[in-house]
Amino acid sequence: MSFWKKLFGDEAGGPDYYREGVELQRAGNFHEALTSFRLALRDAPDDPAVLQQMAITYTRIGMTDEAARTYRTVLSSHPEASGAHYGLAFLLLRQGQIQEAEKHLRAFLESPPEGAEAQRHVAHARSTLEELERGVVPGDA
Repeated sequence: MSFWKKLFGDEAGGPDYYREGVELQRAGNFHEALTSFRLALRDAPDDPAVLQQMAITYTRIGMTDEAARTYRTVLSSHPEASGAHYGLAFLLLRQGQIQEAEKHLRAFLESPPEGAEAQRHVAHARSTLEELERGVVPGDA
């Protein structure tokens, strides 16, 4: 993002806090990213994309309870938000909540996102669900 855009905002009249948060997250500046996402929520308090990015960021800094709570917030307003189902499923697996994780993996796979990047997540969800159906808990060796 250019200096002038950061200083004066985008053409719509204000900074793009969501995009700034994504860029900060990619750079590994997670706490700063959360600040940007919180600012983005001021303009759109129920935006599922912003909330999901916050949940991803919480996960990356080890705040998994807050991440799960945020994913559940998204799903309460947007039950079709496949990314929230995906993220919550893997948090639940870490906590040993296998049946609930399976439910969210299935919901994710019922309406998966499209695109090249998404295919990696779809394949991961499918293989994880197949393992669970065989009685194998991912991560157990």
